Amino acid sequence: MSELVIRRPGWQSTIQDEGRRGYYREGLSEGGAMDVHAFYWANKLLDNDLSSACIEVLMGQFEAEFSAAGVISVTGADLSFRINGVECETWCTHRVEAGDAIAFERPRSGLRAYLGVVGGWQTPVCFGSRSVVMREQLGGLDGGALKKQDVLPYAYDRESVLRQVNPHYVPDYSQALTLKVVPGYQYREFSKADRQLFAQTEYEVSDQVDRMGYKLRGPPISAARRHLISEGIAYGAIQVPQDGQPIVLLKDRQTIGGYPKIGCVASLDAARLSQCVPGSKVAFEFASVARVQSERKQFDRFFKTPLWHAGKKA
Repeated sequence: MSELVIRRPGWQSTIQDEGRRGYYREGLSEGGAMDVHAFYWANKLLDNDLSSACIEVLMGQFEAEFSAAGVISVTGADLSFRINGVECETWCTHRVEAGDAIAFERPRSGLRAYLGVVGGWQTPVCFGSRSVVMREQLGGLDGGALKKQDVLPYAYDRESVLRQVNPHYVPDYSQALTLKVVPGYQYREFSKADRQLFAQTEYEVSDQVDRMGYKLRGPPISAARRHLISEGIAYGAIQVPQDGQPIVLLKDRQTIGGYPKIGCVASLDAARLSQCVPGSKVAFEFASVARVQSERKQFDRFFKTPLWHAGKKA
């Protein structure tokens, strides 16, 4: 088995796959890759199963060395990716040899990059997933972010074809973002004026952002009831605490909560939100369940359909 040796772990680099599903009753968070679009491309480029584990690199400052040859993919944020000190393209695959060093330096666009390898990183499976949820100390090598001198095993297939994602499918993380919202359980407990304010306001991403959720800044809104009996929390739920500032809950969210929720952000938009840096502007628009489901079905169908031909590009 070949190995990747971590030389500099960066701000927060974790092993992530599709997440830990079916364990809410045990109080375990879902976890999983924050940007599912970039994550799926990292695996599709390599002909991996779409759920194969990748390294999610947050904001760069990451270095590692290969003990043997391999084929890798790099997608997601532009974190100045380099091989042996030479800056390289992303949203494509690269062949590496024993002793080659890779690095993600400073962020230029977006926050999270994904590093895939043929067959996925072979870390232990815990409750059906390799994903790290640090609050619960589950997944990865020891339940936490990668550390200096950690060793990640992988398998090498010299026959893997080098590929590049068509630029049409590569997102621009600097573009303004409008999040589609399905009205939530407490939608009608917010006044009509507050619902209109919410839908017409441009919010700013605060510096309180992590894998649990993104807190936004803007005109406060409030529901008739400030506290509720705790209930299950879906991915993308927009929780409104007492200060009236919305929080979009993401992959490492708590499983239950008692603050009112005006709605739930569509899963694909929540993934895109995870690439927004503090200070970014976002807006909301209410959407039907049918519209959101249709877009997700098209997304899933696209990634499950073979795309590759004789050339290198999709």
